[in-house]
Amino acid sequence: MDFSEKILSWYAENQRTLPWRSSKDPYRIWLSEVMLQQTRVAQGLPYYEKFVEAFPTVEDMAAASEGKILKLWQGLGYYSRARNMHATSKVIVSEHNGKFPRTYAGLIQLKGVGDYTASAIASICFNEPEPVVDGNVYRVLARYFGLGLPINSTAGIKQFKQLAREVMHTKNIRDYNQAIMEFGAIQCAPKKPYCLHCPLNDSCAALKENKVNELPVKLKKTKVKQRFFNYLVVQDPKKQTLLEQRLGKGIWENLYQFPLIEYPGATLVEKKEVVQKLPGLSVGQISLFNKIPIVHKLSHQHLNTNFWVVGVNETLLEGIPWDEVIDYPVPVLIAEFIKTFKI
Repeated sequence: MDFSEKILSWYAENQRTLPWRSSKDPYRIWLSEVMLQQTRVAQGLPYYEKFVEAFPTVEDMAAASEGKILKLWQGLGYYSRARNMHATSKVIVSEHNGKFPRTYAGLIQLKGVGDYTASAIASICFNEPEPVVDGNVYRVLARYFGLGLPINSTAGIKQFKQLAREVMHTKNIRDYNQAIMEFGAIQCAPKKPYCLHCPLNDSCAALKENKVNELPVKLKKTKVKQRFFNYLVVQDPKKQTLLEQRLGKGIWENLYQFPLIEYPGATLVEKKEVVQKLPGLSVGQISLFNKIPIVHKLSHQHLNTNFWVVGVNETLLEGIPWDEVIDYPVPVLIAEFIKTFKI
């Protein structure tokens, strides 16, 4: 029994029951794959179920507002995936009559659909012999074949893709691609893999060479940037507040937030900065909600955050009732604050 057959045999006995596993609908496979990029299944599953309920078809998603898409996505992170997904749904409806392209070459042309997602849809839905390579597959291949080439290098990406193609099970590509990803998630896990009972342990290079914990190799991440956010939680006499939309490129594009003052390297706000940020308003008392800055960690940024409660004396012309703030799509950092703050 060769590598791919052992993977398939393991999968037949150990696969998890997941709602998209029984489907060949490219919309549902696409939705699950977009959500599970850089997201654990346990975290992504509730979001998948919410989206399928809200948007049963790609036409439903295309017809939705971006605000509703972002609100349902709230807390999953990497919001550009949600925006790309929404844009792609519109293209599929307007240019493809609601039908997904049936080939890898066609799928890769869609916005936000990269090599991995195109390979997954093409193989799982249309049986095209195209290998998938995600983090789980990188780990399995690196350990089994003892490859120390960094998986996030140009050369590494190319070599691992070629290796994945050489070892894939072409006759049952649909199950095989799901199997090797599942194998990496459960059996060949990042930490504490089950090597003792692994069906590949008799020929795993990393196990033989005692390098299981050293593989796969990744190039060092970009230096983390420290940023200092000061949110102004405005309160007027009618218990209304202000929100602004983040426009332009950058983190949390098109999401809503409280008025923001960002400093290059400080965490304190003075009244003059608050008045400048809120022109035309009569600013009263200002108080700091959190005594210690909240550090919100993103992949390449750490946001050192303070929430300042700012009272104003007049009724806000564009004020939002506090009980309606929850309806706006906001970053999870702000969503957590909204849960704890009582106006």
